[in-house]
Amino acid sequence: MPRRLNLAALTDDELQRLVGPDRAVSLLPDLSLARLDGRVVPGPTVTETLSPQPLEDRAWGATPEQSRAIGTLHQDLLGLGATPRGTVYLPGISEVRHVRAYLLEPDVTAALRWSETPEDAGSGWPFVQLLTWLRDRASGFACVLTSSARQPYAPALSAEIDVHLHPDCPAADLLAAHRGHVLRHGRGQKLQAEGDWVRPWQAMNDLNLAAWDRRGLLLPE
Repeated sequence: MPRRLNLAALTDDELQRLVGPDRAVSLLPDLSLARLDGRVVPGPTVTETLSPQPLEDRAWGATPEQSRAIGTLHQDLLGLGATPRGTVYLPGISEVRHVRAYLLEPDVTAALRWSETPEDAGSGWPFVQLLTWLRDRASGFACVLTSSARQPYAPALSAEIDVHLHPDCPAADLLAAHRGHVLRHGRGQKLQAEGDWVRPWQAMNDLNLAAWDRRGLLLPE
């Protein structure tokens, strides 16, 4: 059985970012009672092992505007030297499940993410994530994640991840900012040209699961 989030253990801000303002308002009365009674409220399932499902290439985007945004970000990443590793459907807590994968040598793996579900028009707008794993953890961080998403992650990510949000930042500026964030901690781990794109993201997912478990956010199996 897949594990689920305990909505009663989320902060109000995390709940709002996860399910949207309208649904959060409707859930809050029951969640408040559940917190007082010590009850759990099952939420979305949590993906423990990332299993990207390859997708055949097509014209992506639910609207012409979204299609143009995806195409622009893709071309910008190619212009920065990114190597495409295909487009996948990646189930997770968020509805933002369409992912175009890239490797950016020497130490950056990238994801262009979006949602084609109409109700996710805001949170599902195309954005880029850049991930670098550090050579050592002397700073207390294991990796650096820089994103152009418009809203913070929910639930909050592990304290071992140095997270930086630059909403709607162009890809070139985002990469420059990411490299600066990495340099604060030293050097990143080099990637192999034909490296496994999933491995760094799975390792970050493992950090988050451990952090959420410690907070009591995950229901027992």
